Amino acid sequence: MSLTDCQLLKPMTEAAHAVGVLLRALDLPSGPARDRDELLHRFAAVDEPALALLRERLGPLLPGAVWADELDVRLPEHGEMWVADAVDGAVQLLQGLPQWCVSLTLVRERRAVATVLHNPLLGETCTAAFGGGARRDGRLMRPSVKRSLDAALLGTSQPPGVAREPEAVRGAGRSLSALLPKVGAVRNLGATSWQIADTAAGRLDGFWQYGTDDANLMGPALIAAEAGLAVTDLAGRPWRAGADGFLAAPRPLHSLVLATIRD
Repeated sequence: MSLTDCQLLKPMTEAAHAVGVLLRALDLPSGPARDRDELLHRFAAVDEPALALLRERLGPLLPGAVWADELDVRLPEHGEMWVADAVDGAVQLLQGLPQWCVSLTLVRERRAVATVLHNPLLGETCTAAFGGGARRDGRLMRPSVKRSLDAALLGTSQPPGVAREPEAVRGAGRSLSALLPKVGAVRNLGATSWQIADTAAGRLDGFWQYGTDDANLMGPALIAAEAGLAVTDLAGRPWRAGADGFLAAPRPLHSLVLATIRD
């Protein structure tokens, strides 16, 4: 018997928790890597066993689903795909910083339908299924109720491939310059996915980003939308895979952030 998307959240959560246990048990080298080659070697040593565990746990559930890395994170027009980042925020993990999580999303027909984010260090798990609401540790997530920018704490980040998108780099600089004088504070708090989940839970008041970043945004965008946030690109259109910008915030703040960026 096939599972519904809501029912899939249980084995997805169990798989994410198992990866969290694995990652916490790893004997990581002390001190940061000395160069890019060493950084990539350390990343592979962490990512490969974690991703293998996810495949072992989830592969039998949907034998026909492909895995994003098989297609270089390019979403197929039809069918199901697992978009998994076993160590989302690996740079932070390898630097000895705590802002990382396990990220797992099921995509169907290019739309996220179920997602799980697990932060092993916080011991927190965020889940959402399309039409089923967003929850953190089983409780419905409630966004911020702030209505003015001067009290708002916003998060931001950059896609891994932003160097290939010079206009996104320029947009990030312009938007930061526009927002900094008007908001309470702006922070980059690590993994994009967890920052969006924190926005859905009201810990952050909004999150924006320039550049195309489908792999990191598909699942968190579902969590944000299911929590009741406005989730758009930076032109104000509903966010879709392939968009070159992202904004998630409660509706009163969303319009203010968007207007400030546009101005």
